[in-house]
Order: sequence, then C-alpha cells, then structure tokens
Amino acid sequence: MNDTFELKNLVTRKDDIKKIKAGKKSAVRRSNRFGEVGDTWELDGELFVLVNVYQQKLGNVTEENAKQEGYPNLDEYINGITSIHEGSVWDPEYKVWVHEFKAKN
Repeated sequence: MNDTFELKNLVTRKDDIKKIKAGKKSAVRRSNRFGEVGDTWELDGELFVLVNVYQQKLGNVTEENAKQEGYPNLDEYINGITSIHEGSVWDPEYKVWVHEFKAKN
C-alpha cells in the first residue's frame, strides 16, 4: 500500500505542528482523504483523534474555517495555501477533504 495518504502523513510541516501543539490549529484540508472519524495518530509525542472528515469546496471555506486552520482570517489562509503549493491558484470549485481533530485525553 502507498503510504502517501496514511494518517501519520496528514500533518508534516513544522509550522503546522507548532500551531497544533499551541492549540491554534484543529483542522487540515487536503486533496485526499487521510482517515476516518475516530482514527487516532501520534504527532510529536501527542495523541490526536479525527472528530470530523468531510468534503468541502474551497469557495465554501469560511473565516471560522481559516481560524481552525491556524490563520487569523480567510485572506491569510488563501495566501498561505497558494504560497505552500507553488503555482497553484485558489479554485472555488475545487473540492478538498477536511480533517478536523482534537487532542485525545
């Protein structure tokens, strides 16, 4: 099996890991699905659980969604995503998988 879409690979960027550990990021949007509700994984020594997984068009991403992603507002989120994915544009019709999670106590 190709491990590209294994849950352990959902969050790999150091800046995102810092946001999660600081409680500033509780969602990740990706082109592919990385898990199911209830799945757990360890991130930097802490256990997390997926609490919601669903598809969303980029055009339906809200200010609140941007804050869940660890950004202060939607414009910053859009700029962040398009800068991470070089050459990409924000396509409001493009569907992504939303992975919402929390620390497992």
